[in-house]
Amino acid sequence: MNNLNYGIIGNCRTAALVSDTGSLDWCCLPEFDSASVFAKLLDEKKGGQFAFEVDDSYTISQTYLKDTCILKTEFVSEKASFELYDFLARYAKKDKNYHAPPEVIRYLKVTKGIPKLKIDYSPKLEYALSNTEIYIKKDFIVALTEADEFDTLFLYTSLPKESVVNSEEIELTEDAFFVMSYNEKIDLPSMASVTLDFERTKLYWLNWSFNTPRFGSYDDMILRSAMTLKLLSYEKTGAILAAATTSLPETIGEVRNWDYRFCWIRDASMVVKVVSQLGHTRMTKRYLQFIIDLIPDKNEKLQIMYGINKEKELTEKKLSHLSGYNGSQPVRIGNAAYAQKQNDIYGILVDVIHQELVKFKSDTDNKEELWTITKGIAWVVGKHWQEPDKGIWEFRSEDRHFTFSKVLCWVAINRAIKISKLFNKTSKLERWKTLEQAIKNDILENAWNEEVQAFTQSYGSTDLDASVLLMETYGFIEAKDPKYVSTVKAIGRDLTNDGLLYRYKNKDDFGLPSSSFTICTFWYINSLNKIGEVEEARRQFERLIGFSNHLGLLSEDIDFKTKRLLGNFPQAYSHLALIETAINLSKAV
Repeated sequence: MNNLNYGIIGNCRTAALVSDTGSLDWCCLPEFDSASVFAKLLDEKKGGQFAFEVDDSYTISQTYLKDTCILKTEFVSEKASFELYDFLARYAKKDKNYHAPPEVIRYLKVTKGIPKLKIDYSPKLEYALSNTEIYIKKDFIVALTEADEFDTLFLYTSLPKESVVNSEEIELTEDAFFVMSYNEKIDLPSMASVTLDFERTKLYWLNWSFNTPRFGSYDDMILRSAMTLKLLSYEKTGAILAAATTSLPETIGEVRNWDYRFCWIRDASMVVKVVSQLGHTRMTKRYLQFIIDLIPDKNEKLQIMYGINKEKELTEKKLSHLSGYNGSQPVRIGNAAYAQKQNDIYGILVDVIHQELVKFKSDTDNKEELWTITKGIAWVVGKHWQEPDKGIWEFRSEDRHFTFSKVLCWVAINRAIKISKLFNKTSKLERWKTLEQAIKNDILENAWNEEVQAFTQSYGSTDLDASVLLMETYGFIEAKDPKYVSTVKAIGRDLTNDGLLYRYKNKDDFGLPSSSFTICTFWYINSLNKIGEVEEARRQFERLIGFSNHLGLLSEDIDFKTKRLLGNFPQAYSHLALIETAINLSKAV
């Protein structure tokens, strides 16, 4: 059973989720992290939706328009049929900026007969905290709430407004449109303007897709994942979101429900590294500028995450009036993890900076700022690498000496050394080399467990952890090193459950998880490929991607038993790992 049969549409300002029956069930305006205007996803009754109701004679199917992020839902019966095209406009303007307004366009195209349908238009503004009133005006339908917070939403349509508001049956005698806008429009939308936005947006995505390389295997999956990562990028500041949603649970009925509409330095840096390898340099350059803007002081430590508009405080609140996805409470907005200390983020960021400087050394406007950030991070790592932290999985209990965090501290210094050589800035070189070796020796001495014959989750522990698989990816150890091969095999034996991986099996703050963190299985498949078990890696990869939804989209987690998608959606982590694994398998002989 897979209840996350949704497509994502967006324009790098905000995004929305449309169900496989064409219902708009999640949308925040004007930006990704704004209050929801539709949240049926988080409460079937109170959340609000924008749906099309047809009788049982219709078969409904859904796909993306090829090589675009325009979602097509097709309603077909013997007598009549129509297509619904959902998108948020995005295309270049004359000044080289992008037209990306906070509005959803829904374009209905009649393909046979005279289809009959009813509209269920029931926005619930401001997370449905209080009542939303709907009024019919001369040019539009306005939704308004003002009890807790004041907010409005404007709907423009070529269909009779009264019939839309009252959910009366409508006969589609010709093509029709809806433009749902956060702002009142100065120029009224028309079928001509909607068609033009459709064609311009289609062309934008076709161009973007054309500039994405092909690898010979898994190309459609790689492209869909790349476009999904693009949809999770925020044009205004360069931030990249972990996911488009909040509070989709890792396990139904439990409390691991978090808001992911923020920019984690780790996730975003990993995304940027992969997207940059696909040649999409704009995302990379804007993200690095986001980092530069965040660190005005040389002694300022990086937080693990920030708001998409560079907010540093992300106070966590519970929306107790919403029942949650499939009854999984609480629904949260904000994320208390912003205050945690995680030492791995430094290495992941310097790794991206190094990759970009190698690629664009002579064409990097902000190389002085990036060198300053590199030196600052090396200083922070030198001061703090021996301290315990919360680790990549954000344990909310005591700090530990996590192996992954230590490896990434080594990566930070290793890449700082490489960057210093690139710029011929060698005054700190010997000191950094000594530090690099000290961290490496510390890891080799304390992270390896003879009894388990593997590198373990943390120093002195016998617990295994999927993140340790990345030791090879970041260049800390060779794939053929007997200790790495042994670690991969131990993790496969201990953490695999019916072909999916646990992150770890030691109990955390909430007990043993019953779902697999999707990226971990990709890491394992990648590692199998690296140690030479190519056919097994390919077999497991093809099985794993079979658990994606009808559009090839993945969430954060997969239930071990039912294989349904769980967790926030679509998840940047899962899609960047799919791309990386697919590319590596394409190259494997």
